[in-house]
Amino acid sequence: MAASSFFALLDDIATLLDDVALMSKTATQKTAGVLSDDLALNAHQVSGVNPDRELPVVWAVAKGSLINKAILVPIALLISFFIPWLITPLLMAGGAYLCFEGMEKIWAIFFHPPEEAKRKEERRQAMTKAQLLAFEAKKIKGAIRTDFILSAEIIVISLEVMREFSVLKQCIALSIVAIGITLAVYGIVALIVKIDDMGLYLKSLQKSWADFFGQALLWFAPQLMKALSFLGTVAMFLVGGGIWFHAIEVLHNIDHSVVDIIHHNIAAGWLQSLTSSLASILWQGVIGIIVGSCALLCVSLIEHLVHKLKSNKKITSE
Repeated sequence: MAASSFFALLDDIATLLDDVALMSKTATQKTAGVLSDDLALNAHQVSGVNPDRELPVVWAVAKGSLINKAILVPIALLISFFIPWLITPLLMAGGAYLCFEGMEKIWAIFFHPPEEAKRKEERRQAMTKAQLLAFEAKKIKGAIRTDFILSAEIIVISLEVMREFSVLKQCIALSIVAIGITLAVYGIVALIVKIDDMGLYLKSLQKSWADFFGQALLWFAPQLMKALSFLGTVAMFLVGGGIWFHAIEVLHNIDHSVVDIIHHNIAAGWLQSLTSSLASILWQGVIGIIVGSCALLCVSLIEHLVHKLKSNKKITSE
């Protein structure tokens, strides 16, 4: 009797592990698109700090990301169980914030002259140790805040895949996905930010082949960071716009109409699939830009009103 109970327990554990493995694998596949955006965004967010402080900053953001997920996993499970209708509005608010951040960056590029950016960099180079630590703290805080929104989307997408399973299995699978994704993303980010150091190390070996590869890495590192800076901004619009795209049926219907036009005008095959996918991505980006513009306008108006009220209050008190 004891032996049969023991083997029944082993069978239950094996079934649990099989289900968890299946859920984790499916969830990772479903979130692959967001993960690529997460990687680009985080590499961009931790750039700009002193080379000797890059890994500590990445580690600080990674710890913040794990804390984000430790908060989000139980909250997501509770909300999905008790008030599932609240998940979409919360995601939309997070998506609007991402679009707002992206629009702020575009505004700075087009309406702030290059000389100002140069002066900002010169001021950063002249910072004291205390000022550099404050700059790092601001960078880390911004990266963790952005990670919170991306983590929320990853967890919600993962949760959608796991709906048919028990709460225990969902909790275990979500925890595995959360930890695995954090380690993978920030491990790659750590490698990216240290590419230039790898190049310098190879050059220090004073061998022809090492010098060649070292020089190539030193050239590649800044190009990669520029590309990630661009992709990180694009990702903000695509992730934020994608959340609104999936939440609002009218926006989804417009996409279906465009895809139908493509299907009627392009023969079935790889070109049709590619054009349809690109059209959907472009539409989500446009939605992100519109949402970001509206958010930036609202924030600017609020800041203007607050400033005006403070000025009036100051004049009245005088």
